[in-house]
Amino acid sequence: MKSIIKLIATSLTMVLLAITPAQAQEKEEGVHYLALYITDNTEAKMTTVLNVAANATKYYEGIGEELIVRIVAFNAGLHMLREDTSPVLERLNSFGQSMPNVAFVACGNTIAGMTRKAGGVAPPIVGFAEHVPAGVVDLIRLQDEGWTLIRP
Repeated sequence: MKSIIKLIATSLTMVLLAITPAQAQEKEEGVHYLALYITDNTEAKMTTVLNVAANATKYYEGIGEELIVRIVAFNAGLHMLREDTSPVLERLNSFGQSMPNVAFVACGNTIAGMTRKAGGVAPPIVGFAEHVPAGVVDLIRLQDEGWTLIRP
């Protein structure tokens, strides 16, 4: 029975990885890859995540190197990317202009759960957020590709 469950879990992971958009980036000298993730629905934690992205970007720009950042939001952290409940929406919107190296990612599993809880109405997610089937699977993929994962 355990082997069947393990086989199903492995198969599901492989399917999710196969349908996740391919974003593998070839590693270059002087380019760093940072994945931050948010699972908390608090303004303080969301602000911390944005501060880490901004401070790390500033540091690497200061030494003439590039930093690519992905902020993955799932579970309660998805509220960061919701147009109706994000306490950091104004700052989030300004990131697009001031920090094009930062991408925001919304978890499809969390969106589906929130949609069910809202009687079939999907939460309004900011238009610039990328959607992935599963935030955790995206993080696993990034780590497998050599990204640094940090939960501020």
